[in-house]
Amino acid sequence: MSSSSSASPALRILAPDEPPAFEVVNPEGRSSAVLLCDHASNAVPRSLPELGRQHEALREHTGWDIGAARLSRRLSALLDAPLVLSGYSRLVIDCNRPLGSPTSIPEISCGVPIPGNTIDAAEARARADACFWPYHRAITALLDARRDRRERTAILSMHSFTPAMPGQDRPWHAAVLYGRDRRLAAPFLEALRREPGLCVGDNEPYRVTEGGDYGIPTHGEARGLPCVLLEIRQDGLLTDEGVEAWAQRLAASYRAIEASGVDLSALSPDAAAGR
Repeated sequence: MSSSSSASPALRILAPDEPPAFEVVNPEGRSSAVLLCDHASNAVPRSLPELGRQHEALREHTGWDIGAARLSRRLSALLDAPLVLSGYSRLVIDCNRPLGSPTSIPEISCGVPIPGNTIDAAEARARADACFWPYHRAITALLDARRDRRERTAILSMHSFTPAMPGQDRPWHAAVLYGRDRRLAAPFLEALRREPGLCVGDNEPYRVTEGGDYGIPTHGEARGLPCVLLEIRQDGLLTDEGVEAWAQRLAASYRAIEASGVDLSALSPDAAAGR
């Protein structure tokens, strides 16, 4: 990253009266599912006024996953599942990218220059300390508590994708993404593809990788927990009716997966890695 910013190591990103970096919904939920929403918000702290002036980028997919938070909240209610949501825009710092990667604090996102992200290492650390680490520590604390209570746990990471990208046809209404562990991905693909007229991507338009993703590799695969990243095309989440339809569809799919006897127990880290 460029060192053109005047940020100091003492930079404070969030003021005491601003919303926190994460929200935990229904932490005692009885479902085996734990929902994560990495790109739930397009909020920007007051300390980053140049970034806050990116009004158009923040409204679009560049700034957050449109509809993902609403879908996650409704799915949490239907399943009685815990949910952790990020509190700030992916342009402040992307909670599903490894720190230091080019897309963690992007200077260009979806072809759009983000001048407020030409920052130095001190500000990058300050953003991580304010917005990235608190969110992931909240997830870790939730998962640790469930482990200590010996509760079965499967991770559903909730996202949405834009209907169009330059040079890429996107016919999928939804996508099921995974890395090393297909225990949840395979039955989700099967369940969703049974619905007539629904086009479901198998690791399309994205795929989970350790270099490009943080949540699934860290909270799912490293713990040996069944895990999947679910992407819904954003034009299906623009209305209350669309959100409700997708929430009901995903809830029914997950209940069917549980009832089918799919193994949702944790694997050892070595077994999860296939070693």
